[in-house]
Amino acid sequence: MSAAPARWGALFSGGNAPRTLVLAGGVALHAVNLYIATTILPSVVRDIGGLDYYAWSTTLFVAASILGASLSGGLLGRAGVRGAYGFAAALFAAGSLACGLAPAMPVLLAGRCAQGLGGGILLALSYAMIRLVFAEALWPRAMGLVSAMWGAATLVGPAVGGLFAEWGAWRAAFWSLVPVTGLFVGLAASVLPRDARVPAPSPLAWRRVLLLTTMVMAVSAGSVGSRPGWNLAGLAGFGLLAAWLVRLEAGEGGGPRLFPTGALRPGTKLNALYAMMSLLAVTVTTSEIFAPLFLQRLQGRSPLVAGYLAALMSGAWSVGSVASAGMRGPATSRALIAAPLLGLAGMAALAILVPAPSAGGRDVLLPICLALMSVGFGVGLAWPHLLTRALQAAPAHQRDLAASSLTSLQLFATALAAALAGMVANLAGLSVPGGVAGTAAAAFWLFAVFAAAPALGLVTAVRIVRRGRARDVATGRETAVPEG
Repeated sequence: MSAAPARWGALFSGGNAPRTLVLAGGVALHAVNLYIATTILPSVVRDIGGLDYYAWSTTLFVAASILGASLSGGLLGRAGVRGAYGFAAALFAAGSLACGLAPAMPVLLAGRCAQGLGGGILLALSYAMIRLVFAEALWPRAMGLVSAMWGAATLVGPAVGGLFAEWGAWRAAFWSLVPVTGLFVGLAASVLPRDARVPAPSPLAWRRVLLLTTMVMAVSAGSVGSRPGWNLAGLAGFGLLAAWLVRLEAGEGGGPRLFPTGALRPGTKLNALYAMMSLLAVTVTTSEIFAPLFLQRLQGRSPLVAGYLAALMSGAWSVGSVASAGMRGPATSRALIAAPLLGLAGMAALAILVPAPSAGGRDVLLPICLALMSVGFGVGLAWPHLLTRALQAAPAHQRDLAASSLTSLQLFATALAAALAGMVANLAGLSVPGGVAGTAAAAFWLFAVFAAAPALGLVTAVRIVRRGRARDVATGRETAVPEG
């Protein structure tokens, strides 16, 4: 029988306080950096060029994070607690330094890869270490606090990035992360135990992880420029690699799995849940990445204001998650239906409002804010229940695999969305013809095209809700799945 959950104060008292700071700090470094980069990126491309590769900054960072998160278990088992944290932090700091020194976009993208690899390891280590450094009664509180760092990042990241961008010192935004990372490593080395019982590294699904990242890179390569033939080649490469991954996960390739049985098999409830999570993540990501650029160029907003406006979606996501976490029974089904409806309404509004210049006597800032919040709040409403139902729908012997796969799924959907968003924006004229006209066209088509994601999410949500009974993918028996 598990111990009763402890109070929040127990995390911040005695020897737990510095350990809590280290674990939360690992996630905070990764998350704050993501929002800093999104906020300053318009200033970066204005200075060193590379507008065609605008979305690559996020794509490569998140794709490298997938690899880093996958490597964390093996690194922890081989290098120990302090060694794993030191290696991850060194990679992250080196990447931050490279980004700040970058004379051109290729160097900055290489730095983002190093940041992502180190940040992905830190992200995964923070969750893995909870079970090693805290008593079991503190696990739920520690998980909640670490997850809350993403919400805190929406406050800190745009402020840091926006201020440095307004001062004309975007490079210093990256450099500022280096001493912070150094302080983090020093704290980790002093408070994390040397003799923690580190679990033996489990087999890594190398081929599947590499396939995931290569799929993203195929779309990214196809997104450069506005040549339809090249774009189609990238999409075709993605399709072939996706088919290969499905075959491997179906059991034709052997080796450790990346997703639980049925997750990639059309027609299963688990597949529908994973599909809906992916579609909702795509909806948020495509909007969030380009929002600072569009708001600065088309709406005349400062980097600081544009950064915070873009972060509205993530903040609303957190609010929606808190608001719906206590829902039970039929209320959870209503939340699943409401989520894509709110996303669809928000994307449609953004397609109309964002391309319209604010200069002509009418300020569309407030309705743009409401549209951004509508998208994020909708995702937050559904997210806790999608996660819960996914764990319930997975075969009992694969619940741990299902839990770990949810992070991989979200990171993959984020990276893929960034690559696809770059492709649509470039095709719509972001760089050619460019300027205000090209940016306005890119804004309209980006939001209009990706309104298809919540539309498909609505179809999927209806399918999930209508299936009151889920087929057990392992045994073929019909089993009831509780609501929520």
